[in-house]
Amino acid sequence: MFGRGIELKSPEQVVAMRRAGLVVAHALDAVRAAIAPGVTTAELDALAHDTIRAHGATSNFLHYGAEPGVPGFPGVICTSVNDEVVHGIPGPRVLRDGDVISVDCGAIVDGWHGDAAITVEVGEVRPEVHTLVAETERALWAGIVAGAPGRRVGDISHAIERSVQSAGSYGIADGYTGHGIGTAMHQAPDVPNVGRPGKGPKIVPGLVLAVEPMVTLGSPDNRTTEDQWTVVTVDGSWAAHWEHTVTWTEEGAWVLTAVDGGRAQLAALGVAYAGNDA
Repeated sequence: MFGRGIELKSPEQVVAMRRAGLVVAHALDAVRAAIAPGVTTAELDALAHDTIRAHGATSNFLHYGAEPGVPGFPGVICTSVNDEVVHGIPGPRVLRDGDVISVDCGAIVDGWHGDAAITVEVGEVRPEVHTLVAETERALWAGIVAGAPGRRVGDISHAIERSVQSAGSYGIADGYTGHGIGTAMHQAPDVPNVGRPGKGPKIVPGLVLAVEPMVTLGSPDNRTTEDQWTVVTVDGSWAAHWEHTVTWTEEGAWVLTAVDGGRAQLAALGVAYAGNDA
């Protein structure tokens, strides 16, 4: 452990986390390919479930939060549509042309967790929605490339905030952050999407974080609906959500939940790839 309960991983343990990350990547790729008008969010959940199982993994979302008398989250993915920011429950909802859906997925392999999210446009969306999706993904990568050994979590937070603010009048969802990840899906430290550079825990080799900006077209204010899971914007504005599980070494960054380890995007942003994929 490293300071305030932060779990550091050995290089071998990071490789184990990469296996979980790849399962998440493959599940999200399968879901992305299936998203279309007329598809239900329950059908997407079933596809993710089958993909996770086919890769010999288990879901870390299914029954998350369960306790006596409380069944926990009922899906293997979160499917958050339009004004739903995060934690949408898969079900009979039919996707329609012009919708936008964020899909959050996690998996466990040999006790190690992976966690990532994508936002997908359904058919033809409004121009402002298309830009929201692109700018939220851009903010994710701004946060990733701001990380490096010797820097601080606040540098990631500040980079995300600056990226979003430079893109226009967007809201950064209040109360929701990225997080550490490893032998549990949610660990210390929190990774806020706003912050001051040079603040927060130090980034060191072996630290693995889930970086995840959640951005809205309007106010950052949100609330949880009666299902006790789905988070929606208070003003009804639409939202986007992107996430990757990432680690950093002196050699560069490794995006554990990207199929290519982040190699292409990191190169485009001038950051070295530090993965050891064969």
